[in-house]
Order: sequence, then structure tokens, then C-alpha cells
Amino acid sequence: MGRDIDRYVDRDFADWLAPHLPMLHRTARAFANPADQQDLLQEMILALWKARPRFRAESAAGTFVHRVAHNAALTWRRGEARRRLRGVALEAELITREAGTDPQGELLERLYIAIRQLSPVHRSLILLSLDGLSYAEIARLHGLSETNVGARLTRIRQRVASLVEEANHGV
Repeated sequence: MGRDIDRYVDRDFADWLAPHLPMLHRTARAFANPADQQDLLQEMILALWKARPRFRAESAAGTFVHRVAHNAALTWRRGEARRRLRGVALEAELITREAGTDPQGELLERLYIAIRQLSPVHRSLILLSLDGLSYAEIARLHGLSETNVGARLTRIRQRVASLVEEANHGV
């Protein structure tokens, strides 16, 4: 079966994409509820497949992948209204899980729940920051000034911290 799959997968694309998969998973986790994360991941990979011929290596491949993936996530997010009801039930289920689960895992999930409450642009900014991009790189990706990125990230971090704290007190 492993060889059969080689007929369907462009190995060059897979090799090019492989170093960026952790970022794609984090983006999917931050933009989508658990039930929708695989769908969003597929959408981002499809967007990258379509966009790759436009990659001219004028910037780092990581910068290109971030831009395409975040734009795909923002576009995907616009269609969230029809998925909202299903997502609310799943988030409630996550919050009310039985005791005995991994405390760090619960805290991480609260963090992602808080990030999902941000506007799509703010969500993108915080994810890029968490992925280690500099203010200058984030500014280029979003068409903002570095000062604006810094100010927004300060407010975003404060908002996320307060949302996580509220979730900690509510659980």
C-alpha cells in the first residue's frame, strides 16, 4: 500500500511542506474547534498546494507558508457561522471533562479556547508570535507597522490571559 500512495502524493510537495506541519496543526487548533481542525488543516494544505507554483523563494518558505495558511484559515473562518452550534456543544464538553485528565493538556485546551474567542486577525497575530516570528515579519505578513504589531500583541496577550484566568475560575 505504501508504494501505491506514491502515485497520489507529490513527494516534492510533501518534503517541502513537512517542516511546516507543526505550524499548520497549531493554526488549525487555534482557528477551529476540535471537530473541525482536520477539515481546516486539509483546507490549508490544499491552499498551499495551489499556491506553491507562485512561491519564488524571494522570502523564506516558512514566511510563504505562514501567509498562505493564515489567509486560508481566515477565509475558512468566515464560514464558521454554520458550524457554530456544533462547536458550542463541543467546547462545553471539553470544559466539563471528567477529573483525572492531564492538567497541562486542560490548560493548553483553555488557551486554545481563549485564542478561538479572538477576532480572526488577532488570532493570526498571536499565532504568528507564538510561532516565533519577529514583529517585523508579522508586520510584513499583515501589512502593519512593527509598532502597531507590538501594541496589538500586548493587548491580545492581556486578553488571552484574562480569558484563561476566567476559564480557570469557572472550572
